[in-house]
Amino acid sequence: MTSRAATEYRYEKLTWPEINDAIDMGKVCIVPCGAVEQHGPHLPLDVDIVCPQGIAYGTGRQIADKMLVLPPVWYGYTGHVMDFPGTINTNYTTFMEQVLDIAKSLAYHGFKKIMLLNGHGSNMPNLDLVARRACLETDAECILGAWWRLLQVDPEFLPSWRESKFPGGCAHACELETSLYLYLDGDNVRKDRIENGDISFNLENNPFNWCDLFGSGPATIVNWTSSYTDSGVLGEAELATAAKGKRVYDEAVKQLVRFVTWYKDRPKDRRKLRHRKAPTMAMPWGQQPIDAAPLREDGPKSNGKKSNGKKVPARKG
Repeated sequence: MTSRAATEYRYEKLTWPEINDAIDMGKVCIVPCGAVEQHGPHLPLDVDIVCPQGIAYGTGRQIADKMLVLPPVWYGYTGHVMDFPGTINTNYTTFMEQVLDIAKSLAYHGFKKIMLLNGHGSNMPNLDLVARRACLETDAECILGAWWRLLQVDPEFLPSWRESKFPGGCAHACELETSLYLYLDGDNVRKDRIENGDISFNLENNPFNWCDLFGSGPATIVNWTSSYTDSGVLGEAELATAAKGKRVYDEAVKQLVRFVTWYKDRPKDRRKLRHRKAPTMAMPWGQQPIDAAPLREDGPKSNGKKSNGKKVPARKG
């Protein structure tokens, strides 16, 4: 009998024996990460979950044999948005430790390829560190990606649909997010309340301090959201359409399919211990030890083999 793990892409719908099958299949685990956060008067608070989860599910439906989508991490780092009612903030350390615990749990069970698929811009620096730590503190590989960055793989895609100004036309509750939400869950968009909104510091036309989903200045201030917008809309939401949203969805899914297919079977990069003498203590900071002998200056001779007539002791433990 074929295991359901071969056709099910939703992690939580599997049983524990089927999880063993999914591990044997080498499935990539996708963890959607977002936030419950204001998105202007026209979009619900769940935009940053609906978008990455919708794209992950669309990808899973195409390549269920290669991936699993975990239940999303709903609450993210949104302290700067708390002037807008409805926003739920998670302390950055709590958020990071929660996502890291998820990655470590997956690695412990045997999943060795993990992707954090982010839907909330201010999660990015936090999740970047989580992915790095997961790589160093487990024997798995963990990588961070934002769903909107998938739209930049093909350099011809963005110019083919974007009509809003750059920078600032696509930033938050904007042409992009509103279009995708219109496609994924249009009944919950308050269409009569869609209005454009400017990022006040973008209007200064300063070469250092500006932002957009697809780029930012070399020294951009990240301050209270209410200090640079009254409505919470950052961009030209009035240019959004469900047709654009479908194009965005199709492109993001196509590129995520390509990524997962490549990532799943990519050989893991191998560490090489560069110490002349093996360290005499365990690796600090909870990081994984390396199972190798030190390398000599004259080349990668180790594990008890001779190098230039001198025996190199194999590392123990």
